[in-house]
Amino acid sequence: MPETQIAEILDGKACAADTRNGLKERVSVHTGKGNRAPGLAVILVGDNPASELYVKNKITACKNVGIESFLHKFPADASEEEVMKTVQILNDSDTVDGILVQLPLPGHLNEAKILEAMRPDKDADGLHPYNLGLLLSGKPGLQPCTPAGIMVLLDKYNVKLEGVKATVIGRSNLVGKPIALMLMQRNATVTICHSRTKNLKEIVQETDVLVVAIGKSQFVQGDWIKPGAVVVDVGIHYEKGEGDKSIITGDVDYKAAKPVAKMITPVPGGVGPMTVAQLLANTVYSYEKRLGLQ
Repeated sequence: MPETQIAEILDGKACAADTRNGLKERVSVHTGKGNRAPGLAVILVGDNPASELYVKNKITACKNVGIESFLHKFPADASEEEVMKTVQILNDSDTVDGILVQLPLPGHLNEAKILEAMRPDKDADGLHPYNLGLLLSGKPGLQPCTPAGIMVLLDKYNVKLEGVKATVIGRSNLVGKPIALMLMQRNATVTICHSRTKNLKEIVQETDVLVVAIGKSQFVQGDWIKPGAVVVDVGIHYEKGEGDKSIITGDVDYKAAKPVAKMITPVPGGVGPMTVAQLLANTVYSYEKRLGLQ
């Protein structure tokens, strides 16, 4: 019998650490010349435990790189006017280079309106329509953190993109659409799939590079994967396993896909760390551009 292939792990933790180290060196050079440190402001509305944990991790990551963080916390019933007023203050601040609005926001707040109120050059998440427009037109600018982090990870492992068949499952502005554009800019032939796509399994079976961001636990099965494909799993789900033990799953059946794929991201430890690292990278990019340090 042929020996079973085990996929190489696309280690997001290690790659994110490399990114942070590089950013730390850049910041250190700038502050060593008498410049102020970069600044990231975070707006957190409500007391969602997951959001609070994400914000805590982001603030810790900022500290490790040398970025100053400014947390603006609001109760769950905060008015849209209050939040918008803070966004405007941060837009005008000379010590804030990046603004992050932690999503999701409570239902009574207009998410799109608040995000669009940010100055595009301080949009640390890269989700402002202006920045998405720059991405669409192939111009440099702040890019959505998760897709940009995926591209850094693929480059770290020398994944060939030119001429390959790439499939993206998911069409959100956060991940699906931007990663499709980034892959196309690298000369991959890209198919975008979603919940209404017919013959999805057959499309995936012909895919060299697969990015899954559909938000359904273990949606992609092992027998969907083309032997030797590169699999990037963006999903993360917290579920109860045997004996009510908490387990974490992705959008791909990892155990079934691992013996088939050439490379695969783990969940956790794959895309997640790269998203946070890219948030820091966007903040430093904004800082260098604003101070003319590039």
